[in-house]
Amino acid sequence: MAPPEQPSEHEDLLQEGLFSHLIELRSRLLKAVVTVLLVLLALVPFANHLYSELAAPLVARLPQGAHLIATEVASPFVTPLKLAFYTSLFICMPMILYQLWAFVSPGLYKHEKRLARPLLVAALVLFYLGCAFAYFLVLPAAFRFLTAVTPAGVEMMTDITHYLDFVMLMFFAFGLCFEVPVAVVILAAIGLVNIRQLKGSRRYAIVGAFAIAAFITPPDIASMIMLAVPMCLLYELGILAVRWLVPEKGEVVSTG
Repeated sequence: MAPPEQPSEHEDLLQEGLFSHLIELRSRLLKAVVTVLLVLLALVPFANHLYSELAAPLVARLPQGAHLIATEVASPFVTPLKLAFYTSLFICMPMILYQLWAFVSPGLYKHEKRLARPLLVAALVLFYLGCAFAYFLVLPAAFRFLTAVTPAGVEMMTDITHYLDFVMLMFFAFGLCFEVPVAVVILAAIGLVNIRQLKGSRRYAIVGAFAIAAFITPPDIASMIMLAVPMCLLYELGILAVRWLVPEKGEVVSTG
């Protein structure tokens, strides 16, 4: 009877490497979670104030005597806490992305790191800009329109939880739409498009921007234009970024 095969040295090294990667991943995730929880604890005493600031674009445009309401028993307590948690994630996103980068970067080539670093920073900044754009420009215009078209005899009194969900959805949608340059660079980097194709697709990008804006924004022309125009400009920014970050086919990529 033949003796059982012993695991090869190569298999042992693979298992040890996988185990060490899992340990590091757990450590990175733990650091990110602890950071979010610490910031959340610091924000809890200010949860009601945070909600008041978030509701300001709507409250400022409600008719005389109208106000936000809470239709659930626990909503006045739970909803501000949810906002505090979302705010904690928003504040801690740089730390979360750093932990993600620290985990994956050792396995990247130098030219991949050269492309990934600016893309991560740009993605974060553009998402923040999209949220700020929605809060300071789009939401006031949308609420002005919605309060103006409220039928006679109907009193506009929005539930605080529904309002939070609506605003968070708008933040997320605008944050993602502002990622157009990052998406364009990634598509070019993996070889799906090139500069000539991007330039030739401008008309389709414009039509797509207006279609997405019409789907995402409240049903008023001003909000749609306020999203579609920046998306078109960001598409042009993406073309410039591709010219800078992604070499044309045949060019030599520096690995120094």
